[in-house]
Amino acid sequence: MQKLRYYAAPKAETKPPPSSKAVHTEFLRTGRISRNREDWLPDERRYLSYEEVAARTGRRLERAAETTHERINAFHHSVRFPKIIFHRTLNDSPHLGYCHVTAARTNFAHYADVKWAFYIANFFAELGGDEVFFEHIKQNYGRMYFAVAIKPEAENKSMTIDRSIRDNGLLFQTVDPKEALRNVLMLGARNTELRKIITKL
Repeated sequence: MQKLRYYAAPKAETKPPPSSKAVHTEFLRTGRISRNREDWLPDERRYLSYEEVAARTGRRLERAAETTHERINAFHHSVRFPKIIFHRTLNDSPHLGYCHVTAARTNFAHYADVKWAFYIANFFAELGGDEVFFEHIKQNYGRMYFAVAIKPEAENKSMTIDRSIRDNGLLFQTVDPKEALRNVLMLGARNTELRKIITKL
């Protein structure tokens, strides 16, 4: 795969009205040198390192996660999800990444006390592969929202995907922010009354 190169796009500037006289004519007449940017060579492209691209991607993802977390917790006074925000970018494509928003636990019909985590990604992919979790990545969607079942891993004291719930551990996946909000609220709802309110969203 060809290595991607990133460059900083110049900020859009408002151009002054075009001058009626040529630059050299103005200099001969007045002795002043024009300082208008369009009279000079354009700036060279400044290429960004993968670290710079990853940092920019991370900031955008975390802003989206902050906003999403606020919306979730604003739904009802009895619904409060912890804010656990951190991001990761993809190694060979640092403009692509995902951000952890919150984590909680719920009960299903055949499963009790299921721990889960909710994420936002700035791409769409098939989820849950054994070796690579994100497969067949597509960038034609703005965002993807998903939640996976998780369990503690005894060896390195971190969380890993709980594949006992489903083969890929996936609880839901969508590109629709409203559907994602509804699904997260349903996962966090403590009683049937609250679930009825959420289903009407």
